[in-house]
Amino acid sequence: MEPSPSCQLCGGTRDTTDPAAPAWARERDEHGATRWLCPECARRHARDIEARLPVEWW
Repeated sequence: MEPSPSCQLCGGTRDTTDPAAPAWARERDEHGATRWLCPECARRHARDIEARLPVEWW
């Protein structure tokens, strides 16, 4: 079983029984490493996340 992810920014851990668990944001860096953001940090940094999207997404 895969360990529960933790938020890259605040260090919070994901509780899979929490209804907000699917709201966690996952990204992969250029080396293929997976990083997670909890819903609160993802909302707080949404503009930063969107700014990194390629032009094709717009």
